[in-house]
Amino acid sequence: MKVSGPLTAVYCLLLLAFSAAPVRAQANGPAEILFSAANRERAGHGLSPLKWSSALADATHSHAVRLAEGNALSHQLPGEPSPADRAAQAGARFSALAENVAEGPSAGGIHRQWMNSPPHRANLLDPHLDSVGIAVAAHNGTLFAVEDFSLAVEKLSLAEQEGIVDAKLQARGLRLLSDNGDARRSCPLDNGYAGAHEPSFVLHYATADLETLPDILEKRIKTGRYHSASVGACPSDAKLGFSLYRIAVLVYE
Repeated sequence: MKVSGPLTAVYCLLLLAFSAAPVRAQANGPAEILFSAANRERAGHGLSPLKWSSALADATHSHAVRLAEGNALSHQLPGEPSPADRAAQAGARFSALAENVAEGPSAGGIHRQWMNSPPHRANLLDPHLDSVGIAVAAHNGTLFAVEDFSLAVEKLSLAEQEGIVDAKLQARGLRLLSDNGDARRSCPLDNGYAGAHEPSFVLHYATADLETLPDILEKRIKTGRYHSASVGACPSDAKLGFSLYRIAVLVYE
């Protein structure tokens, strides 16, 4: 299962074919076998390897144990948080999330079944996802496996976020104002600006990628009309566990 769009989640469960004992990503354990198999498949398709996420692993661990205890397969059992909420509660920050769930007699068999299932295969080979956490719990010889994939969003201070956008604007020839107070005060607004100095153009946007400026801003800069700018970041509105940076850019002629 996967979620896409500005905020994305995709979830896929697979039925193959109890105290529950969790099996974490120890060397040569089922979770490590699945992790290695996932990156082997990605390498074979020319894709970057997935990074291991301890936060996602914690989220998958709690879910795998519940699946094994209930001898059931689901992305969300009664009374349990959604996959996105589980990941967020475990400390993961992400702009996209996908989950594979399956049961079977062996980790290798589970991986093969996932690769033979189009939606599960799509999650494993999604070039837009960069992180994974995996956990496996055993019940009476059956393994219950959970893989959570994400496009991770790095935890940055407001000043660090502003610094990245500042550098992009400077590289395009704009001078950065020494005081970004107006931009910071403007950031929480849905539109417009807050401050004493009226900008020529204001852009509010939310993004998981601070290295890329919005197209509308790029086009404005290319007109050559603008000579200075100010950048303000503010805390994001986390919805369903998804994390995005919130930025306001004020530009002046």
